[in-house]
Amino acid sequence: MAKKAKIIIIGPGNPYRNGQSIFLAHLCNKLTQNFEVELVNFKMLYPGFLFPGKTQYDTSSDKKLSFPNKRMVHSLNPFNWVKVARYLNRQQPDLIAIDWWHPFFGPCMRGITAGLDRRLRQRVMFITENVISHEANKVDKMLTRYGLKYARCFLALSRSVETFLTEMFGKKVFRSALPIYDFYKAEETLPDPSLRAQFGFSDNDTVLLFFGLVRKYKGLDLLLEAFASLLKRNPNLKLLVVGEFYEDDKPYFDQVQQLGIGAQVHMENRYVPNEEVDRYFTASDCVVLPYRSATQSGILSMAYGFGKPVVVTPVGELGALVNPGKTGFVATAADVGSIEDSIQQYLDQKDGIPFARHIEAYRSEGDLFEQIDTVFGEAISYVSAPL
Repeated sequence: MAKKAKIIIIGPGNPYRNGQSIFLAHLCNKLTQNFEVELVNFKMLYPGFLFPGKTQYDTSSDKKLSFPNKRMVHSLNPFNWVKVARYLNRQQPDLIAIDWWHPFFGPCMRGITAGLDRRLRQRVMFITENVISHEANKVDKMLTRYGLKYARCFLALSRSVETFLTEMFGKKVFRSALPIYDFYKAEETLPDPSLRAQFGFSDNDTVLLFFGLVRKYKGLDLLLEAFASLLKRNPNLKLLVVGEFYEDDKPYFDQVQQLGIGAQVHMENRYVPNEEVDRYFTASDCVVLPYRSATQSGILSMAYGFGKPVVVTPVGELGALVNPGKTGFVATAADVGSIEDSIQQYLDQKDGIPFARHIEAYRSEGDLFEQIDTVFGEAISYVSAPL
């Protein structure tokens, strides 16, 4: 039997709770079918004073999806970067795939990749869901170029990032996508008439869900404004807002009161552990992503995993991931009026569209992630070829 090619992936894993750790666990489990895979995790991700949330760690009792990892990388210790590079040099993997999601890690990734021997440095691929952060400034851009200096190639998780990388670096870019996250769904989800009542809603209501971390670029304020207008025509409409606020939550709660929609909106400012995710999606009819900017979104992948239609703004790759009138609707712009119109489209057509069936068809026909083994095989061949 031929020896499997070895891949070392560097990025956050369990016990960290961010979207990258979910994606990397999914990726590593998938790749182990055809490759020898090792996940090199962080032992210190963000220093506490820089982290906007309550905790960096997954407090879920049910981890849902994880992958064994070595906690080695310290994001702020240059001596540690040398140690990690030496470890990689000893292992001599066929490919080093480094997850990139924020310029803060630019010095760390530059330090590690600069310490690789000449042969191994040619085997570095960066996995990029988002190249420049949504709130990017000049320093962010400088740190991004600095951190990605030694990339031989890239794996972009959206078409927009693929284009950006090609223009910015002029290097080989492979493309895949986020997988559909269906592991949050209970094996048997039975109708529970009391579930909506827990949020103050009734079975006759149409419930919209905004889920995940709240930051300015996520556009929750736009959705609240659009929702208030929609209520004038749709009195049975309700909104469920669930996720930890990474900024002051007072303006949002004040906005709800000023708009007079407090009775129709249920808001929870907290991180939702894995074992509770199911109840929010099950209680909802449609998931809304009113983002001002994005590449793509793990929340959309979760919505499809639950068979729920989505309403999204046309930013980044979001619009390309929706089949209008079948898996959801796409607003014409990231503004209040357009978001309102697209939600109204959903409300007008929801009873006549078998969304769950269309989403299942989309999953079976259009999941780019299913070809991830092939993508990594091509990347290994590419980095093994001489420059």
